[in-house]
Amino acid sequence: MARGTVLIADDDTAIRTVLNQALARAGYAPRATGNATTLWRWVSQGEGDVVLTDVVMPDENAFDLIPRIKKIRPDLPIIVMSAQNTLMTALTAAEKGAYEYLPKPFDLNEVVAVVGRALTQPGRRLQRPAQEIENEELPLIGRSPAMQEIYRVLARLTQTDLTVMINGESGTGKELVARVLHDYGRRRQGPFVAINMAAIPRELVESELFGHEKGAFTGAQTRTQGRFEQAEGGTLFLDEIGDMPLEAQTRLLRVLQEGEYTTVGGRTPIKTNVSIIAATHRDLKSQIAQGLFREDLYYRLNVVPIRIPPLRERLEDVGDLVRHFLRQAAREGLGQKSIEAAAIDRLKTHPWPGNVRELENFVRRLAALYTQDTLTAQIIEQEIATAMPEKIADIGGSEAKDLSEQVERYLAGYFSGFGKELPPPGLYDRVIRQVELPLLTAALAATRGNQIRAAELLGLNRNTLRSRIRALDIRVFRTPQG
Repeated sequence: MARGTVLIADDDTAIRTVLNQALARAGYAPRATGNATTLWRWVSQGEGDVVLTDVVMPDENAFDLIPRIKKIRPDLPIIVMSAQNTLMTALTAAEKGAYEYLPKPFDLNEVVAVVGRALTQPGRRLQRPAQEIENEELPLIGRSPAMQEIYRVLARLTQTDLTVMINGESGTGKELVARVLHDYGRRRQGPFVAINMAAIPRELVESELFGHEKGAFTGAQTRTQGRFEQAEGGTLFLDEIGDMPLEAQTRLLRVLQEGEYTTVGGRTPIKTNVSIIAATHRDLKSQIAQGLFREDLYYRLNVVPIRIPPLRERLEDVGDLVRHFLRQAAREGLGQKSIEAAAIDRLKTHPWPGNVRELENFVRRLAALYTQDTLTAQIIEQEIATAMPEKIADIGGSEAKDLSEQVERYLAGYFSGFGKELPPPGLYDRVIRQVELPLLTAALAATRGNQIRAAELLGLNRNTLRSRIRALDIRVFRTPQG
């Protein structure tokens, strides 16, 4: 006896065939059609236990059909498949009430598993974002498998208040992910407030977060709101949470446990209604082992972890990202430009230590400096080989600025206190990595991956360079010749 009837709708004969075979082998009774009209007839006649449908079909878009199906059979699970693998597709699937979204190309085992869950857990479905999804360009770009999984997670989270921890290297787009969670969540009418822990002097962190009363400390002339108060009813994004001082971590833990806080110098507890999203580029478990981060706070913040992959792990997204940034540049008056396929291929050979932020700055520079309508591989080659080493400071982005400010604050405190000021934990390693990683990467780019020439350029022994490449996990690449 069949485990359930699966209605398949896809205008691609090959896809219908492989889905039929896979589901039949798994013990289901599949019925397949190439159009939405037949699917609607089957559903309206009460057939099927689960629907597996493509979005774009010759007679009707599935996103237009799903609301009609939900009206007559609200408990029928609908699994959406699509080759239009964007964040918009995932969010729209959630908004229409789909059970699950599967980007194409998909894994057949995963399809069978999702069908099984739909039949055994029919009440579960993707969460609906708080507003109707409009046809707009969203900040997260990419069709790689890694980004598809992020889209699916975000679509599920938009109607929850679960605390989210975003982990990723500098420049990967952690704040963009936080903005999507807020802008498409049920707190979208409230404020979105972001604060970077690494950019605030340690002694001012608690005042910045919780506010202070008049006279709470020297220079406190008036009562000042903290970020929690500013974010009331909305979302508070705590960026670089791994740089938060331990004293402030203790106060934050109390807020998460009790739902209230007191201002610096204040005594009356203040109730708070804020959704927390935290982010870091650090390994917090390592921080915990070193006594630099509270383990109990980690588990409070890490309810739903999201890892943003570095660009080097999703190089197939480079083309989409470049075209997106070129469209942005055109809207800003930098000229309408296209890019040839060979140029995209060349960009995919670069390791992009500064991730998407570095790529964006690179594309904007091309749009501003070159008058050609089409960016060629020769232009890309020239810019990578000559301009990159001269613009190392651009690679670090805001993180380099934050780090520089920390160093300046430490040195100022050191000399004014005659050596009593202690450096922030891990400052030496952070300074070395922030300078060394882009410097070595730029040297390798300028020499087309030739380590002998790069070592000469940097004034290093070749074995030393090799050792640092391994330690910093730099991907050595070679530029195509000819």
